[in-house]
Amino acid sequence: MHTRPSPRTRRTRGIRARTTARLAATLLTAAALLVSACSSGSSTTSSAGGTVEAALAALPRATPSALTPYYGQRLSWRDCGVPGFQCATMKAPLDYARPDAGAVRLAVARKKATGKGKPLGSLLVNPGGPGGSAVGYLQQYAGIGYPAQIRARYDMVAVDPRGVARSEPVQCLDGRQMDAYTQTDITPDDQRERDALVAADRKFAESCGARSARLLRHVSTVEAARDMDILRAALGDRKLNYVGASYGTFLGATYAGLFPRQVGRMVLDGAMDPTLDARRLNLDQTAGFETAFQAFAKDCVRHSDCPLGGRGTTPARVGANLKAFFRKLDTHPVPAGDADGRKLGESLATTGVIASMYDEASWEQLREALTSAMRENDGAGLLALADSYYERDAKGHYSNLMMANAAVNCLDLPPAFSGPEDVEKALPEFEKASPVFGPGLAWASLNCAYWPVRATGEPHRIEAKGAAPIVVVGTVRDPATPYRWARSLARQLSSSRLLTYDGDGHTAYGRGSACIDTAIDTYVLRGTPPPAGKRCS
Repeated sequence: MHTRPSPRTRRTRGIRARTTARLAATLLTAAALLVSACSSGSSTTSSAGGTVEAALAALPRATPSALTPYYGQRLSWRDCGVPGFQCATMKAPLDYARPDAGAVRLAVARKKATGKGKPLGSLLVNPGGPGGSAVGYLQQYAGIGYPAQIRARYDMVAVDPRGVARSEPVQCLDGRQMDAYTQTDITPDDQRERDALVAADRKFAESCGARSARLLRHVSTVEAARDMDILRAALGDRKLNYVGASYGTFLGATYAGLFPRQVGRMVLDGAMDPTLDARRLNLDQTAGFETAFQAFAKDCVRHSDCPLGGRGTTPARVGANLKAFFRKLDTHPVPAGDADGRKLGESLATTGVIASMYDEASWEQLREALTSAMRENDGAGLLALADSYYERDAKGHYSNLMMANAAVNCLDLPPAFSGPEDVEKALPEFEKASPVFGPGLAWASLNCAYWPVRATGEPHRIEAKGAAPIVVVGTVRDPATPYRWARSLARQLSSSRLLTYDGDGHTAYGRGSACIDTAIDTYVLRGTPPPAGKRCS
């Protein structure tokens, strides 16, 4: 999962409308992931040396009487203001342990099936995060960009998870405070800078606790997955059909673990590994960004406009050149033409580069932005990439993406580090994983240490025994969800089929591989999963 609004692992938008919607939602923040080394056995070794034996247990099949009012509700659909889409509000218990103690209101949207073929029910989509708006993703991409044959047979549906976007969003810092927070130096060089980083993380956490006290204990992935089952019932579906990307795979797998008999056709693209603790998660993702950067470096030097080296320059030298540029920005930020007076410093530049690792289609844009900053003293391009990553608009307003991201991550797993001393001890390991990004991503993993509520989750296996076939998709050089996470999740799920994309970028479906798209479309439309071990390029 992830945490701090800093070089998170979310995705960037910009190059294509579709990349915009997808990257904007697959949020995995290198500042608060959740993972731990996988093993081939039934248990998982955590970074602390312990063993994770717990598995997510399925809930009883009978609906508890206290939840009957929620499961029996009818959705009142209305016009969304977006042509072709309808919206509704669904209620779910704020606290599933006390269903009578109040409700949370969740935003739901749908686009009705458009074709004449036999209806296949609803297809729920989630683009990731945590913190990405599923409703926005549906309206901007999935509801109009998914294959026509799928949109013809399914009602396309999305719900913003609790605490996200339109569903009673978690609130923390205002726009100006977020500007300051995202510019905080995350590679501190001395005690003063370390103290400033800790103070920024404390302020962020305290503001969330002050402004979102009611929600903060109830935005876990388990609760969001239980909400999805209420939505399934409210839609009148016997089974849940679902396509989730990035963090959406963790949400979907959690649903499968809780409600295995209700699983319909489920695709988990860019899979996460629930057995991993937060420290290992962040470390694995750091290595994933290094893998992606190596691919970018090899591509960059083939182009005459690469500012990091010419033909024959090794990826290691490209990385060293970029790191030297970051060091320069640390002490001498460059102008960015920003209306609010922000300059491009090391933190925002790093975020802009990381954002571009999500999709190789953005590498050209990154080369141009780096050229402007390094050769022309113009940081506008990298600043725009960073703002896209943080969902900051031209007026200085931020969506609640990063706030919800931290709230969910800090509740789902105990913190990666307990304080700055722990980070300092881990720096060599993170720097080994990525010489360019390692130190920043290690320090960015600190914020859950100061979170105002204790984590309710822990690393665990998800087996989902009795579920229908679940297609797990992994991309070999995925920066945000390393391929081994997909392999690990596929080993855990009792009915999984692993589908491999030998390519770059984050997630695989709808990114240009006809082999991947055909395999997933066939499964979603016909229920026929790809053969075991299928590999595409």
